[in-house]
Amino acid sequence: MSRLTHVLSGPYAPPAARREFVAVSADGARLHVEVHGDQDAPTVVLAHGWTCSTAFWAAQIRALAATHRVVAYDQRGHGRSPAARVHSTTALADDLVAVLEAVLAPGERAVVAGHSMGGMTIMAAAGRPEFGERVAAALLCSTGSSRLAAEALVLPVRAGRVRTRVTGAFLGSRAPLGPVTPVARKVLKYATMGPGSAPDKVEACARIVHACPAGVRHAWSQVLAGLDLDADVARLAVPTAVIGGTADRLTPIVHARGLAAALPNCVGLTELTGMGHMTPVEAPEAVTGVLRELAELYLRTTDLDADEKEKTP
Repeated sequence: MSRLTHVLSGPYAPPAARREFVAVSADGARLHVEVHGDQDAPTVVLAHGWTCSTAFWAAQIRALAATHRVVAYDQRGHGRSPAARVHSTTALADDLVAVLEAVLAPGERAVVAGHSMGGMTIMAAAGRPEFGERVAAALLCSTGSSRLAAEALVLPVRAGRVRTRVTGAFLGSRAPLGPVTPVARKVLKYATMGPGSAPDKVEACARIVHACPAGVRHAWSQVLAGLDLDADVARLAVPTAVIGGTADRLTPIVHARGLAAALPNCVGLTELTGMGHMTPVEAPEAVTGVLRELAELYLRTTDLDADEKEKTP
């Protein structure tokens, strides 16, 4: 029997997509894409993080699809996107550009949001001309641009080379996570979520994370271990909001504050007290609220020909 990849009921159960298709990236990688909501509504594109899937955005999709076209895609090797040979920030940027070009008609722009590795995807793509043409505003959620292992607080020991090395080994383990057990839930909650996270939120995250193949988890951990997107942050010129949890052990709040200070056009830093790394699940209303505000402020209705819109997936 295959492992359950997400919860099946409640607010964190992913809603059925209006349309699904495959976008093809620059190197031929195939990306599973879901479209929710009205084809003619303002578009929000969601990029999930390391070890997650489109199911991670269930609460945002459910809340936004009544008034927006919400596009979510599985990063290569995650969810229903097949594993690929290339794992790099360049590949992440290529994938986001491929999705944007597949879902947006000429002249149309979207708000893009990225959680964790999804935020890094946005940073990596920031200098691409296609990104500038397609993106009206961005949200960086629980993410960082560099020094991930060095700043992580998963291990309760003094900062230094030993902590950095052990943290990297822990996060990059090749071992399968196995079934979701009470012990597994406790470990995941400690490492990735705030201490007050409700059981249904922990369960939703555990199902998603444990479904990620061990090989994919390891391959992307190696990319994150050497991450350095500081120069790319300076190229992220679109209006960009930042969200971070004050109890985040994976990307501590110092990352959110650093991004807000470094971005050329930061339009707000939201610090979520007591929240951990999984902010779209831990604080869904807050994340959805920022997305709504960005869409209202920076997306305008374009007079696109209906037939032309109909051709886009």
